[in-house]
Amino acid sequence: MYIFNSEMHILTFVVSVLEFGMFFSQVILYLSRPQEKPRLWYCLLLVLLILYNISCGLFPDSNFAIPIMAQNIISYGSGFLIASYFPCYFYMAFGLRALRWHVFYGVPMFLLIPFGVSFLFAYPLTGKLEYATSYGMIIPGVYALILLFIMLKAIRSQNPSENDLAFSYGKPEMYKVYSAVVPWVLMGVFVYLHISQWIQIMVTNSGFLVVTILCFRKTIRWERARDLQLNAVYVAGVGASIFEHNCAVYGLTARETEISLLISQGMQYKFIADKLFISLDTVKSHVKNIFKKVGVNDKTELVYKLGQGVI
Repeated sequence: MYIFNSEMHILTFVVSVLEFGMFFSQVILYLSRPQEKPRLWYCLLLVLLILYNISCGLFPDSNFAIPIMAQNIISYGSGFLIASYFPCYFYMAFGLRALRWHVFYGVPMFLLIPFGVSFLFAYPLTGKLEYATSYGMIIPGVYALILLFIMLKAIRSQNPSENDLAFSYGKPEMYKVYSAVVPWVLMGVFVYLHISQWIQIMVTNSGFLVVTILCFRKTIRWERARDLQLNAVYVAGVGASIFEHNCAVYGLTARETEISLLISQGMQYKFIADKLFISLDTVKSHVKNIFKKVGVNDKTELVYKLGQGVI
């Protein structure tokens, strides 16, 4: 199904709208915390994805005043552009220094120059798009496979102590974004086999939609962790005696009071289990009972409520 009397599939339109909404929200989050530079680089990645989806969805279409040849160049160029940006994103957002050579030399030589030769020179000269899509994809396709291997190796060898910025996001985030990048290697195959538009869009965009959702989830967890730290400072200020008194008022057992105090110090359940020499499931069971007795739903609310003045 196509929309607006164009060549754009409805699925392409939906994905583009979703990514535009995600881009807008990411921009707001970045403006509120400009020190989070990786978010800025991710915003640029979303912009390139949106441009790719729009150009891939709309072009070529004879209803536009733009020449068909120019439309094809723009459409394929957007794909090359975003593929060229991937190593730059990993280099800038995650501090993977091993990718420096590829960002400044490898990408221009093996992606941008082949695109220029195939689509900006050979295609206008011969007027045959199949030559550009067949022969122009060979070098970029091989290099993309090599680049994927190098990026994976760089992630594995990354030492968290080398870069605080990369460490704040962690390897799990790097692997998630990397898994979203992998399907782009199939673009050359899609072009060669003339795979339908909606399949291309789903394969190349679904991973980034998931990654963006995970970014939102991580942001929420960061905010909750920050609130928990602020409440921990508050508890330290009013004194543990008031905290323990309130625990007694709510009928918490000695063990539950002990766990509540450790939670107020910002400890995770696993560390609490190790410190008290009990299982993680036992800690979670105690926390569940604590929440029920105090009448709260999360750790932040618990610490705040138990840290108030005498109830």
